[in-house]
Amino acid sequence: MRLAQHHRLYTCFFIFSMATGAVLSRLPDVQHNMAVTESQLGMTLIGMAIGSLISLTFASPIIERLGVRRTALITVLGTAALYCSLAFIHWAPLAFLALVAAGLLAGALEININVQLDRREAQLGRGIMSRAHGFWSLGFFVTSLVSAGVRQAGVPIEVHVGVVLLIVLVAGAVIISPLEEAPARVSTAVDEEVHRIAFPTWGLLPLCIIGMAAFLVEGAGVDWSTIYMRDVFAAAPFVGGMGLTLFTFFMAMARLFIDPIVDRYGARMIATILLGASALGLIAVAFAPTTAVALLGFSLLGLGCSAVYPLAVSAAAQRTDRPASVNVAAMGQVTFVIFFLAPPLLGFVAQYMGIRDSYLICLPLVFAALALVRSLPGRRDVPGGTPAVPMQG
Repeated sequence: MRLAQHHRLYTCFFIFSMATGAVLSRLPDVQHNMAVTESQLGMTLIGMAIGSLISLTFASPIIERLGVRRTALITVLGTAALYCSLAFIHWAPLAFLALVAAGLLAGALEININVQLDRREAQLGRGIMSRAHGFWSLGFFVTSLVSAGVRQAGVPIEVHVGVVLLIVLVAGAVIISPLEEAPARVSTAVDEEVHRIAFPTWGLLPLCIIGMAAFLVEGAGVDWSTIYMRDVFAAAPFVGGMGLTLFTFFMAMARLFIDPIVDRYGARMIATILLGASALGLIAVAFAPTTAVALLGFSLLGLGCSAVYPLAVSAAAQRTDRPASVNVAAMGQVTFVIFFLAPPLLGFVAQYMGIRDSYLICLPLVFAALALVRSLPGRRDVPGGTPAVPMQG
């Protein structure tokens, strides 16, 4: 297939999100099959966070040895298979173990693809990080839109998810196999030794908080929107699925087309606007009197958290205190795990305080991120003229 290398990276995100989206859009069915409460479901889903934290801490040297192609094949296809296994598991402890394994692969996927995207940005001389993450959202939108109709038609979750997994495995193997290593940026890190374990630094902390806010909002929209629509408005399956569909649609559209806007106006201004939209969306969902207002709120949430994390990742990758892979992994420890910690946190709040309140508790972190947007560059810094050197090893 005649695809540019950065387009293959886009496809990695798209394929990964198709599998995860198919399962998350059927989360009410997963909950029913395992016969668990919201809080029990949330504790099961926390397995993904545990696996991701371990992987994001220790996986960098393993990824360097495996290379981009083998890492992508193992992590993209492996994560999809493990996540889709939830459709066939009726025992929560077994689902938890499957999610721990999925998290181990997902953390490595996060490091591998984001570092390659940063290198391709340097090679191309323009921003592509937000657009790449847009393909994750686009895959989620496509699968959630299909899933809304599939659920309404009464198709069993096993049949639905099984077909999606088959498509993902075949398409992924074909598209990822020709993936090539991107030339590394010229390293200006103070410490040139290989960093075996990645931990956040104080300088990276503001970017971590910004990423945390985006991922918490994303987790609230992705994981609980269908259950929210069912519990609050007793919505029919198709209408209930529209919350997730609209969320992922606006997230995808913003990510796909926002890079030139960021190049012109700067990451700081764009992040401020998007985080403000997230705050409005959280308030709308928490106090929605009708399904229309709730769907508007989910649309704002999708728009609001769309490009915030990619902007923070780009800023982290371009820091010169450590190699890009270490800073991306360290940031991912905090931010990527929040995406998977959101389900248990919001599940407990939903069960004991009400699902509307589970959206309100996201507001303080969004406001903290707004206070720290000055840590983002005033304009996108993509050093296209910086010479690249081949990756060692």
